[in-house]
Amino acid sequence: MPSGSADGTAVRGEPVARLARAALSLRPLLGALPAPVPVACDPGGEAADRLMRRITARLALPELDLRSTAGDGEPETFPRIVGERLGLTGPVREDLLGEPDDPAEVDRIVDAAVADDFDGFGTRLTAKAPDGTSLRIHTAGRPGLPAVVLASAPGMPARLAEWWMRGLAPFHHVVTWESRGLPGPPGAAAPGTYDVAEQTADLVTAMDSAGMARAHVIGLCGGAVLAVAAAALHPERVASLSLWHGDFDLGPEGPKTEHQRNLQALMAMVNEGRAPAAAIHGMLCRALSGSVPADLAHLVLYPYATVGLFSRYCALNGAIMGTDVRPYVSAVAAPALVVTSTDDSTAHPEGSAWVAEHLDRAESWIRPHGDHLSLFRGAADLLGRTAAFLARHPART
Repeated sequence: MPSGSADGTAVRGEPVARLARAALSLRPLLGALPAPVPVACDPGGEAADRLMRRITARLALPELDLRSTAGDGEPETFPRIVGERLGLTGPVREDLLGEPDDPAEVDRIVDAAVADDFDGFGTRLTAKAPDGTSLRIHTAGRPGLPAVVLASAPGMPARLAEWWMRGLAPFHHVVTWESRGLPGPPGAAAPGTYDVAEQTADLVTAMDSAGMARAHVIGLCGGAVLAVAAAALHPERVASLSLWHGDFDLGPEGPKTEHQRNLQALMAMVNEGRAPAAAIHGMLCRALSGSVPADLAHLVLYPYATVGLFSRYCALNGAIMGTDVRPYVSAVAAPALVVTSTDDSTAHPEGSAWVAEHLDRAESWIRPHGDHLSLFRGAADLLGRTAAFLARHPART
């Protein structure tokens, strides 16, 4: 949106807006990393420093330290992720160089980006789970529309569910939450436990905080386990289930991908104190950094930003990956949509197939293609299939 100052000097409207949107999307990661946050940039990128300083100050984000990587070899994982997200690696556009032409106009553009951001288009609440753990809740859509709970991947920022929330909110009242143990309100106590019962209670707390007596529950990845547990433990609250690429444990002989087996073993070593969290954290950072798509890396790798976050991620997901879901499945009466793909190498598709077969009222959709992470982009066909399923099973209070 090109604009201009009083003297006719053009303000770099769209580049500023793009930078502001990128910086906002980095808020969880930047808040976790020690400040000033080092940022990799290619030669010329450091000339955008003044503009970035103004944008981050306006957004109350941590200070960035732009560092040219010319001749320095491969940049470290998180400086590279932040630099790529901000567009400071690769050829740097001339419209990013130098100082803003009209600082007041830059601030206006940044403020407009804030209003349309994940934290701006919905409502943020703070609630307490039954055990006293403080939770941050995100809602979108209008109360009174069909209620939907998004149980996203535990330990990931709630922002990872943004595409789903935006896609569903026009015709639904949607709620999701930040997993227990993630950075919460100042002074909040650490959770006592992270087991599936407590995480499922967090799901119900999110519903209560949004004023939902009964809702459709959509579970993504590990969130699918929480969705099934909620339907089994609180059947009066769950109108239907949508289970997407669930990370299901089906007992010692159950199907698991190599990724599931390896990650579960490493998490157990951390949770049981058999290996230092810092050593495993560093190893996984190096192993995962090149395998995550650039448009998702700043969210998917958030749990690996610090050893403390990684330890909590292990506690949350170690509980989920180590809980046999079969007793919960046998107790579910709600209708369900179970979705996977034949080539999901993260969560074994046969786990979803077993769950669909053993739920009394399930329909299955096995897509021929669809890697695990692409699920979180909320593509139109996925949202369309979800909306059609929800419409066929209206919630009854």
